[in-house]
Amino acid sequence: MKEFLKKKDIEISLKRYGIDALGAMAQGLFCSLLIGTIINTVGTQFKIPFLMQTVATIAGVEYTVGGLATAMSGPAMAVAIGYALKCPPLVLFSMITVGFAANALGGAGGPLAVLFVAIIAAEFGKAVSKETKVDILVTPLVTIAVGVFFSWLIAPPLGRAAMWVGNLIMWATELQPFLMGILVSVVVGIALTLPISSAAICAALQLTGLAGGAAVAGCCAQMVGFAVISFKENKWGGLVSQGIGTSMLQMGNIIKNPRVWIAPIVASAITGPLATCVFGLRMNGAPVSSGMGTCGLVGQIGVYTGWVNDIAAGSKAAITAFDWIGLVMISFVLPAVFSLIIHAGVRKLGWVKDGDLKL
Repeated sequence: MKEFLKKKDIEISLKRYGIDALGAMAQGLFCSLLIGTIINTVGTQFKIPFLMQTVATIAGVEYTVGGLATAMSGPAMAVAIGYALKCPPLVLFSMITVGFAANALGGAGGPLAVLFVAIIAAEFGKAVSKETKVDILVTPLVTIAVGVFFSWLIAPPLGRAAMWVGNLIMWATELQPFLMGILVSVVVGIALTLPISSAAICAALQLTGLAGGAAVAGCCAQMVGFAVISFKENKWGGLVSQGIGTSMLQMGNIIKNPRVWIAPIVASAITGPLATCVFGLRMNGAPVSSGMGTCGLVGQIGVYTGWVNDIAAGSKAAITAFDWIGLVMISFVLPAVFSLIIHAGVRKLGWVKDGDLKL
C-alpha cells in the first residue's frame, strides 16, 4: 500500500492538506469570488455599462461579468486544490464538477465543504488514474462520482458547521468586542504569517461584520508590522514585499528566533479592539477579504465594497470621513507605530539583534 500511494503521489499529511490544499483553495477564491466582487464594485462605482449590465441569463438568474466570475468559485477552488495535490489532467478537469457540487450543497459554508470533498475526490481520482485501458472513462467517472457522493453526504453538515462556528465568532464579537477583538485579530493575524491560509479560513467560516474587521486589523498588523520593523535590513524591497505581499516571508527568521514575532503579535492585540470598539470597522464585503490584510490592498478593497453594499441595501447612509480615517489608521498607521515602539523595546532587552529580520 505504501508503494502504491507513493507511486500515485498520494501523501496523507498535514502539510499536503492543511497547507498546500488550503493555500491553493484561497487562490481559487481570489480568481473567482474576489475578482468578481472587485469587478462588480468597479462597474458600480465608475458607472461602466458593460460591467453593470446582464451578460448572461441562466435558469432565470441574471449574471453580470463579475457575477459570472463569482458563480465559478466552487469549481475554481476545487481545481486549485487538485492542482496543489498534483492531480493528473483527467482528474484535474473532473474537479470542476466536484467543486460545483460541493459548493452548491455546502450552502453559505461551501468553501469548507469544497476543501474536504475536493481532497477526497482528488485522491480517489489519482488512485485509479492510468490503471485501466479505458482511463479516459474510468478516471473522470470515479472522480466525479466520489466527489458528488461525498458532496451529498458531508457538504451540507460541513457547511452548517462552518456557518455555526462563523456565526458564533461574529455573535461573540458583537457581544464582547474588546476581548473578541483581541482574540480574532491575534489568531487570524498569526494564521496569515504561518504557512497556512488565513484568507481560506475566513472564507470557510464566512467571517464578516465586526469580527471580519478585527481579522483585517490582525492581518494588517502582521504585514505592516514586519515591513516596518525590518526596514533597516530589507529596505524598500522588503517594505513592499511584506507590506503588500505577505509577512509569510519572515517564517524562516521566526523559526530561528521566535521573539522577532513579538511586535506584530502585540500590535495586532492592540489594533484588534481599536478596530471593534473605537472605529467600528466592519468587513461586509467578500469574507475571503477578511484574511488578506494589506496583500494587494484586498482587505481595504473588501471593506470599501462592504460600505458600497451597505449603502445599496439601505443599512448605511453614506461613507463618512470617520470611516476612511478608521480604515487608514487600522490598516497602516497604527500597526506601523505600535510595531516600531514594541520592537524597540524588544531590541533594548536584547531579544532581537541586527540581521534577525533579514530576508
